[in-house]
Amino acid sequence: MKLIAIILLTGVGVFGLFKFLLARKPIAQINAPVSSNESSILEQCLFKLNSKEQICLNQFEGKKILIVNVASECGYTFQYKDLEKLYSTYKDKLVVIGFPCNQFMGQESGNEEEIEKFCSSKYNVTFPLTTKIDVKGNKQHPIYKWLTSKSLNGVDDYKVSWNFNKFLLDENGQLIGYFNSKVNPMDSAITNLLK
Repeated sequence: MKLIAIILLTGVGVFGLFKFLLARKPIAQINAPVSSNESSILEQCLFKLNSKEQICLNQFEGKKILIVNVASECGYTFQYKDLEKLYSTYKDKLVVIGFPCNQFMGQESGNEEEIEKFCSSKYNVTFPLTTKIDVKGNKQHPIYKWLTSKSLNGVDDYKVSWNFNKFLLDENGQLIGYFNSKVNPMDSAITNLLK
């Protein structure tokens, strides 16, 4: 009799557990990346360097977007030349946006006029540059919160470790590449994603 009771109780327990598991969402759905509709980087706006003109990333929908934190007094500042070359070569399918940042050893200490003059006179920069922002820390700009957080970008967590880190978005604003400072803008790792 005791054996029958144990079997019956165990059966009910297993059946109850089975019903509970069926009612739950599959793990794949629970851990699925946030969809672009729920948290899209293309909704983000900021201001152009030395201008009151707003830049909203959705104005570039249909093109890939390379986002780069830039500085005028860095060992990688020479990359401005190849950023401009990349921009002019792939202008029909890519926009490069430079985000001046002074968070790495004070290597972007100039004001907006100085930054713009430096970039245009020394490197003939024509791609958009924004006002100075923070790419990390308590005042991190929302664009960089999205870029560096897997819960928002759906790809991975990233740390902006120095000037000239690069993030590549596809035509729909999805993150498709991250490249550290050492990767030159004209490197095939980047250009192959533009073909």
